[in-house]
Amino acid sequence: MAKQKNHWHSAGSKTRVEAYKYGYKSGLELTVSKQIEDTEYELKYETEIIHYIVPERKAKYTPDFVFTKTNGSLMFIETKGRWTAIDRLKMKHVLASNPGVDIRLVFQNPNQKISKASATTYRLYAEKLGIKHVGAKVIPSEWMAECIKKGEEPKQSLNFFN
Repeated sequence: MAKQKNHWHSAGSKTRVEAYKYGYKSGLELTVSKQIEDTEYELKYETEIIHYIVPERKAKYTPDFVFTKTNGSLMFIETKGRWTAIDRLKMKHVLASNPGVDIRLVFQNPNQKISKASATTYRLYAEKLGIKHVGAKVIPSEWMAECIKKGEEPKQSLNFFN
């Protein structure tokens, strides 16, 4: 499992308590980390920070999982059980501040409405922002196939931050 981080206290559901034990903030993050560990890909959890600007202030965003693609660029995977209004606004700012960044979402339930009063679902909102997303609770093998495996080197020396 990933190195333990102590961001949060370990109160809540049994799934969340189990996730906290391994340094994750949600059961979905723990599930996806286990999926990655069962592959030939390196597990990198919250190892990168993407800077972005909220109007009038600088801020940081730390994606859940990071992969190096075969071309040397980075793919960021964010898992979302709940995608709150604050999370959606943050993602909008991150994308506006970092054109071309490859952030993808793994939803627990992509058909969840963004609010009781809205017909917009997480899936529809992600599409509006132009973000690739899935709702299978796991990273699709097609996405993983775009990335280098443990011990491999990228074909090019390209990186999002270069």
